[in-house]
Amino acid sequence: MILKELLKLAGKYEIYGNEEIEVKGIEIDSRNIKEDYAFIAIKGTQADGHNYIEKATELGATTIICENLPEKLNKEVTYVVVNNTEDIVGKIATTFYGNPTEKLDLVGVTGTNGKTTIATLLYDMFRSFGYKVGLISTVCNYVDGEAIPTEHTTPDPITLNRLLGRMADEGCKYAFMEVSSHSVAQKRIGGLKFAGGIFTNLTRDHLDYHKTVENYLKAKKAFFDELPKTAFALTNADDKNGMVMVQNTKAKVATYSLRTMADFKGKVLEDGFEGMLMDINNTEVNVQFIGKFNAYNLLAVYGAANLLGKKPEEILLQLSTLRPVNGRFDSVRSPKGYTAIVDYAHTPDALVNVLNAIHDVLKGRGNVITVVGAGGNRDKGKRPIMAQESVKQSDRVIITSDNPRFEEPQDIINDMLAGLNKEEMKKVLAITDRKEAIRTACMLAQQGDVVLIAGKGHENYQDIKGVKYHFDDKEIVKEIFSNE
Repeated sequence: MILKELLKLAGKYEIYGNEEIEVKGIEIDSRNIKEDYAFIAIKGTQADGHNYIEKATELGATTIICENLPEKLNKEVTYVVVNNTEDIVGKIATTFYGNPTEKLDLVGVTGTNGKTTIATLLYDMFRSFGYKVGLISTVCNYVDGEAIPTEHTTPDPITLNRLLGRMADEGCKYAFMEVSSHSVAQKRIGGLKFAGGIFTNLTRDHLDYHKTVENYLKAKKAFFDELPKTAFALTNADDKNGMVMVQNTKAKVATYSLRTMADFKGKVLEDGFEGMLMDINNTEVNVQFIGKFNAYNLLAVYGAANLLGKKPEEILLQLSTLRPVNGRFDSVRSPKGYTAIVDYAHTPDALVNVLNAIHDVLKGRGNVITVVGAGGNRDKGKRPIMAQESVKQSDRVIITSDNPRFEEPQDIINDMLAGLNKEEMKKVLAITDRKEAIRTACMLAQQGDVVLIAGKGHENYQDIKGVKYHFDDKEIVKEIFSNE
């Protein structure tokens, strides 16, 4: 693409060099630069791309897009100076990859919990309807049926547009995407055109990055503020922030609820560990999901499919065939007659949701043993709360290691234990080795009990001192069960 064309959405800029130069690729990571690429220097949270301009030109970059000119200019290179590179990188990326969101309907899902489940179920549902569909999620990205591994909930703008470009080129009609608060704050979704946005809920998370709940809320809300008139904004009317999210949106607002009047109204009629009987807009449907939080997820899926033009009876038929997402309330039955549930719950609210769902089914007929930890180098304030919520709703709690990252596992465990009083501590064991913690929980379980293993869900690794070691909660549970 010619540089002048590439910059057509970039707003004001100053150019030093040739505007007609050909750009063969764009990158924000200097290590990926090839001959005749453009390097966009971004002042990130970890590093400043401006420090790598020279490295990028050595590797073959012939265009540099930056906020500050380097002291020494290379005569073979064209320099483009803009006010804020983070603001424009998304717009440049979407131009380079042929404006993919003009060719497919992109729906973003944001909120603290439920993003992965809703986006994945919509992907599964619309593929069942016979469409080619893309998915961008925490667990995996898909271009129709092809899996593409993922590093972040929302990729950087260039990776994101490259992915969406592939989806459009391969004939995808829809794409469903998790939209994290980080991605909104860091303008990773800049330049994308959304056909719809879904809000799940908002509770404490990512305060290591956003610092306050208010900042976190503003990041989520900014997504809805930017939706176009042609889009829909589907919000959870039962969440106290549900209507706040959509108060300034230009999009068509619709609501879903289990408790109040809404466009898409649901009720749980019966539940068990095999699934639920739900009433959705006055029609009963059996689903293979458990818990009130999943009832909300299914309502959001039902509502979004409606807003995308599908008929209610077609949607309900597909809802009844959908299965839970890997690592989300993933239950395995033990030969000894108890149930182990592996779940990604890694916030206090998600943990409460899962424990409530377990109690709704158990109805006091068995004990709950919870294995829980907290991630290292993340929001420390939620650690004691995680421990408190676990103890409140469990008969036994084993506090263990999650992804310690660059912290000592015992320090994280101590932060969690600090939230408990002497009486609560009587219910608690602290076992640093996660495998041993899971094994102990299974040894304590009797027929009819439930063992909840929380925090990692679909993850198949433990992140320790910058190295990802293979570790899969569900694999370990199955190994324990095979020896019972």
